[in-house]
Amino acid sequence: MESHKPYLATLPGLILGCLVCCALWGSAFPCIKIGYGLFGIPAHDSASQLLFAGLRFTLAGMLVIVGMSVAQRRPLVPQARDIKPICILSLFQTIGQYFFFYLGLSRASAMSSSIIEASANFLAILFAALAFRTEKLNTAKVLGCVLGFAGVALVNLSGADGTFGFTLDGEGFILASTVAGALSTCLIGIFSREHDGVLLAGWQFLVGGLVLTAIGFLIGGALSPTAIAPAIALIIYMALISAVAYSLWSRLLAVNPVSRVSVFGFMNPVFGVLLSALLLGECAGTSPVTVIVALLLVCGGIIIVNKPKKA
Repeated sequence: MESHKPYLATLPGLILGCLVCCALWGSAFPCIKIGYGLFGIPAHDSASQLLFAGLRFTLAGMLVIVGMSVAQRRPLVPQARDIKPICILSLFQTIGQYFFFYLGLSRASAMSSSIIEASANFLAILFAALAFRTEKLNTAKVLGCVLGFAGVALVNLSGADGTFGFTLDGEGFILASTVAGALSTCLIGIFSREHDGVLLAGWQFLVGGLVLTAIGFLIGGALSPTAIAPAIALIIYMALISAVAYSLWSRLLAVNPVSRVSVFGFMNPVFGVLLSALLLGECAGTSPVTVIVALLLVCGGIIIVNKPKKA
């Protein structure tokens, strides 16, 4: 019965939970750029960027593990059966996705990256239906994804210089990051049904973060904060973004079909554009009308996918 559903499995809970996650992830785009300035990381210093990412996710894992251990009054320690899912998730969600993302972003245009990243939501639904067979593909899901992707493309193309390039170590790496992210979305939904989603979140962040930190350090990365207090505050906030959003997203995927949750991911770039304009003064060439139309397209896609079926 409807009354016995977890709140996050209801439509209001789904919408609220997804929008909180998307707003947090959207704020990461301007925060990464601000962080590069605060930690003295040049635009094409990939080693330092990986070190910065590794520090963020290591701290995120520690926050989840310690915070939830205190909240649950028991140590959040994985059992033998949790080790394999933790390793698989860390490989796709943190190591694979962000290794390629941070390296590719320094060589790809912002427009190309945003549009390619937005395709992860479509890919997650396709993987769930065609590869993992955890749900079926239908016209509503395809149409909803097309509308959402159109909204993301519109808001990015309108503020760009009209070029869309593709290089293997630029947009190619962003595409690899997107595939890893889409696969991790499906895996989260599968693993969270039989394992503690919060435990998986915390430990996969810790494992993935330590691996990225080691890679960044070994290839010559270094962090030189220009202002200690703001730099520490920013890295803690970015760790909280990952810890809170990923834990909540995992729970949403555990109690809802992948398609209903993933389609909200098209809101990430919209929040990213709005917050970048607010915090960094970017996207000055994008008109408010364009942003509104893009938002309507994204919302239309979300509504179509989540519209209740007729009896």
